[in-house]
Amino acid sequence: MQIRWKLIRTLGAVVIAIICGVNTPSAGAIGWESVPDILGRIKAPEFPARDFVITNYGAVAGGSNDCTAAIAKAVDACHKAGGGRVVVPDGVFLTGAIHLKSNVNLHLADNATLKFSPDPANYLPVVFTRWEGVECMNYSPLIYAFEQENIAVTGKGLLDGSASLETWWGWNNKAEKPTKQVPARKKLVEMGEKGVPVEQRVFGDGSFLRPNFFQPYRCRNVLIEGVTIHNSPMWEINPVLCTNVTVRGVTIVSHGSNNDGCDPESCYDVLIEGCTFDTGDDCIAIKSGRNNDGRRVNVAAENTIVRNCTMKDGHGGVVMGSEISGHCRNVFVENCKMDSPNLDRALRFKDNAQRGGIIENVFMRNVEIGRVAEAVLTIDFLYEEGTNGMHRPIVRNVALDHVTSQGSPRVMWIVGYPGGVIDDIRITDCTFRNVQATEMLSYEGALMFSNVTIEPAQKGRARNSPAAQ
Repeated sequence: MQIRWKLIRTLGAVVIAIICGVNTPSAGAIGWESVPDILGRIKAPEFPARDFVITNYGAVAGGSNDCTAAIAKAVDACHKAGGGRVVVPDGVFLTGAIHLKSNVNLHLADNATLKFSPDPANYLPVVFTRWEGVECMNYSPLIYAFEQENIAVTGKGLLDGSASLETWWGWNNKAEKPTKQVPARKKLVEMGEKGVPVEQRVFGDGSFLRPNFFQPYRCRNVLIEGVTIHNSPMWEINPVLCTNVTVRGVTIVSHGSNNDGCDPESCYDVLIEGCTFDTGDDCIAIKSGRNNDGRRVNVAAENTIVRNCTMKDGHGGVVMGSEISGHCRNVFVENCKMDSPNLDRALRFKDNAQRGGIIENVFMRNVEIGRVAEAVLTIDFLYEEGTNGMHRPIVRNVALDHVTSQGSPRVMWIVGYPGGVIDDIRITDCTFRNVQATEMLSYEGALMFSNVTIEPAQKGRARNSPAAQ
């Protein structure tokens, strides 16, 4: 048996190894050597060289004329012709929900703005969607596709969700107790737990469950590239049950409640690269369904690569959970920069005994962190319902390599409970500076440090070594 040492607290500058608990190997453990194969399968869709300019179908710039019908006509014409680009030219175009079809690339010119109406009526009738990890019939996402193939949103233009506290964000205004969305949210979760058929979980008008911005659902070959997204009602980019997804060069600035940047749910082969996230919630959150409904669908989030991204404000830089009941495996994060006094954590796991699920094979390397408000690494099994449930959460085979931070209250906030599994966490060749407090660790298994420097904000010296710095 390997000898293990329990970390009590971190006061010195260098920690060589910290190992505690029983080392349980991860099932199907993989590593960075798998990335080339994953990238080899991820191919952005290509489109015929045909343009369908929305102004040729009745769209009028200026931001006051409703262009929803004109855009739908352009999408339909493009699809029937075998594909191409639906082009939004320079100018501001007001619209409601946009539904993409196979082989259609919605392309925004450099100075184009799609300004989405804040009127909920423009996102009816309801569509088949997933809301916080539970399938239901609800408002259409602002840009939506269902069971389509080869779809894209591209260009340098702006997608403006028009959300504010006076519109969508007011439905979950935390200053109100309870918020407007609470009754419907509770009802939806109960329906998921009871297994009510999805077609009977009808919400929409009067329910106050906000739509997400861009949601391709059960789609193959998805691309979103180059655009800027502002002021989403809720989550920004939310592919669900999709295969072969590329999110590239997107800038997201949106600080409303639950304004996650990119939330791939139960997706297979996802590349997120060169993006900037400045959000009101998690920058990237990988998910796979909530509680019994997630277990019913039973599709894991698998093979997600995040690279060359910048994370500013947000609850977490890269996050797994909390809707993770369908499991998550094979997440690779590299060459990213994270820095903001309003960024709470760099790498975050959130789970509990109602979600359950296995999160495994998560790797982060070559990441530069400036400041975070809570910890560099957070594993929290007491999230929301906490220990109140029968489904064991598992986090295993997690590795941080060549990660640096310039300031944080702690390096680690790792909180489990008896019966949960937090195991095989490895931190190698990392430097964490200006650490303000002792680490928070409970009910963790094997936690291993190798060549790690932790520098406290208030440096001391050994009593018997007066020359030490």
